[in-house]
Amino acid sequence: MALEKTTEKVTSAEVARLAGVSQSAVSRVFTPGASVSAKTMEKVRAAAEELGYRPNVLARSLITGRTRIIGLVVAYLENQFYPMALELLSRALQARGYHILVFMAENSTERVAQVMSELLDYQVDGIITASVAMSNDLTTRCDGAGIPVVMFNRGQDDARLSEVTSDNVNGARRAAEFLIKGGHKRIAHVMGWQGSSTGRDRAEGFKQAMQAAGLQPFAMVDGTYSREKAAAVTRELCQGPERPDAIFVGNDHMAFAVMDTLRHELGLRVPQDVSVVGYDDVPMAAWPAYGLTTIRQPVNRMVEATVASLLNQIEGGSSAPTKVKINGPLMVRTSARIPEGWKE
Repeated sequence: MALEKTTEKVTSAEVARLAGVSQSAVSRVFTPGASVSAKTMEKVRAAAEELGYRPNVLARSLITGRTRIIGLVVAYLENQFYPMALELLSRALQARGYHILVFMAENSTERVAQVMSELLDYQVDGIITASVAMSNDLTTRCDGAGIPVVMFNRGQDDARLSEVTSDNVNGARRAAEFLIKGGHKRIAHVMGWQGSSTGRDRAEGFKQAMQAAGLQPFAMVDGTYSREKAAAVTRELCQGPERPDAIFVGNDHMAFAVMDTLRHELGLRVPQDVSVVGYDDVPMAAWPAYGLTTIRQPVNRMVEATVASLLNQIEGGSSAPTKVKINGPLMVRTSARIPEGWKE
């Protein structure tokens, strides 16, 4: 017969009595990663369900000194890469018994500082920033509070910060080399925001490939990772007596706008009139409507490296930040002319 529930909170001691186990066994059942037998787990879970017991996470955090909460800070979600990355990060952390707090913070020093202060108030165990820069003051505060920070898809010249990125310089260089081998001479680059390391590194890789081939960029314009800006830049590039015959775009989010503008506003064919190559390889890139040739960011490996770096600092006692760059392949589709006999 089920016990009558009351408005008073059920304690772990009551669960232990009903399940016929020790109170410490109940604690282990509700502690992520703790060792407990399947039989004990089943008895405790059944008793907890019958009594309506819920573990007091806040009380446990006072005892252990850890909240098992990770703060995720992201600047914007319009770029399809970030919702995908955040979902993978959330799942990976939850599988390790951590809870997630997601905060939005556009790339302004004041807003980022406000969000980071709020995260510190929540006493998070660690912070992951995606597409957000860290000021020296914020880094010092997190370092002083013993809260590790890992930058995802963004780098910064600060030895106290861990970062995980794709190899942006190498990836952009390979994208430009692909266009050059396809016979293109007038190659423009719609850059990612030059206030970000990813935007600067991809622009650097593009320049390196052009210089090695003895070519001058047709143009290099900051698209600020904005669809609207990328579309406007595309119109400007095609206004004069001579237009680019290829465009390398700093991310797929902008590349879709470039392709839409070329086709539907300017009446140009992709890739017959203008080849387009992007960076990220979000799921939309493979849609037949775009067929975007692009550098794939190895998001699964980037997430694994990010979680490993953060939890190693939280659980492993290692305070040494890590700088990880991961190569991704060039995904050849239909938006750019394919060089004869092409093999990457």
